[in-house]
Amino acid sequence: MGLIKVFKKYSAAFWASNTIELFERWAWYGFYLAFALYLVNSKDTGALGLSQAQKGIIMGTGSMLLYFLPVITGAIADKIGYKRILFLSFAIYISGFYMIKTFDSFGLMFFAFVWTCVGGAFFKPIISAMIAKTTDEETSSIGFGIFYMMINIGGFIGPFIAGALMNKSWDYVFYMSIAAIAVNSLITLFFFKETVTKEKGNSLGKNILQALVNIWITLKNWRYVLFLIIMILFWTAFNQLYYSFPIFIDQWIDTRIVYNGLHSVWPWLTETIGSEGAINAVSMTSMNSFFIIVFQIMVSAFVMRFKPLAAMMGGILVLAGGLGLMFSNQSGWLILLGVLIFALGEMASSPKYTEYVGRIAPADKKALYMGTSFLPIAAGHQLAGWLSGDIYEGIADKVFLVQKEITQRGISLPEISETFTKNDFLKEAGLQLNMTQVELTNFLWQNYHPSNIWMLYSGVAVLATILLWFYDRFIIGK
Repeated sequence: MGLIKVFKKYSAAFWASNTIELFERWAWYGFYLAFALYLVNSKDTGALGLSQAQKGIIMGTGSMLLYFLPVITGAIADKIGYKRILFLSFAIYISGFYMIKTFDSFGLMFFAFVWTCVGGAFFKPIISAMIAKTTDEETSSIGFGIFYMMINIGGFIGPFIAGALMNKSWDYVFYMSIAAIAVNSLITLFFFKETVTKEKGNSLGKNILQALVNIWITLKNWRYVLFLIIMILFWTAFNQLYYSFPIFIDQWIDTRIVYNGLHSVWPWLTETIGSEGAINAVSMTSMNSFFIIVFQIMVSAFVMRFKPLAAMMGGILVLAGGLGLMFSNQSGWLILLGVLIFALGEMASSPKYTEYVGRIAPADKKALYMGTSFLPIAAGHQLAGWLSGDIYEGIADKVFLVQKEITQRGISLPEISETFTKNDFLKEAGLQLNMTQVELTNFLWQNYHPSNIWMLYSGVAVLATILLWFYDRFIIGK
């Protein structure tokens, strides 16, 4: 009865905000989990055929701005009003998704993704603020629980549908994201009620300047800054779920065993998300959100007995184990187990990060601290882009390793180009080496050990855990 009483207290603005969040996450993750593949896969599949380094620069820079700019865009929204900024965000999103679908060069794609991320940066601070403003002490706990559930439902549905659509055409993935944002525009127009009185007095420029000054005030706390620097490592390891994992699955893993196992239980579902008897990389990656939807409440109930910092250390260590399984073998089922372990680590550590920042912030500076808590996420994206670029390419990129092998054997092949794609290159290399594509993959796996990339990614997460332990023991322990 108490729960029903709480639900009745939520306003139309609360439910509209949650629905908008669901569709925005649907649109964002629907393309984002597939974006790395779209950037680097062979041009004859409809992808762009860029290098791993170019992918890392595009994704790292854009995603960094997505998490850094809300410090400024939040100040703009407070001055201009949430509803106007939402429409601006949706306009940027839709035009950005269309440009990503249309452009095919590194420079133009870099611009298109950065442009799209600016739209996301305008959106990001508004909805969470709306949830805070439409809930009170009695309804906020369940209200934010509903909010995070919407995030993960959207984060699962988008990639799940994208995995089926990309089997037909890449264009459909971006049309799906455009459609989801268009739905949000209609919801905002008819159901979103402005609950914020636009600030008066200070100019927009002064609002932005004050936001930057607030960052500086917060970052004068050296202990807090040290904590944020350590957390950059966590977000760097975490983001390889988006930057490297789909590509690793696509290049190295035969998912037909997973397909056959699922098909024996649920044929329609398997045939929807699968293609040619295999499960694609986006569908495999989307299982992370599915596991969060299923297990988040149980994990939260378990870790609530621990202090936030202890829960974070344990969660990051578990996540490191998940990364190890995800990148160290060719078994589709073991990799799915790795995704589950990764998700359990994420569920234990990521919410506790926000809780910890809220706890250590002085009573009069909680909003400032929460704003700066996005800075390590931004830096983690930039660093993750770098690690998944040249470094990943040198260790685990299939095309790079084939180039290395044929060079050592003195075999000459045409350069990869508009007319001679990555797939053409791999086929020709297989013919020259007298190997089928499966034999070529197995040869590279056994002789070049691309699975060694797990040591780098898991190592970054383990290092974050060790540094957090030292931080807890020697900086704040006493």
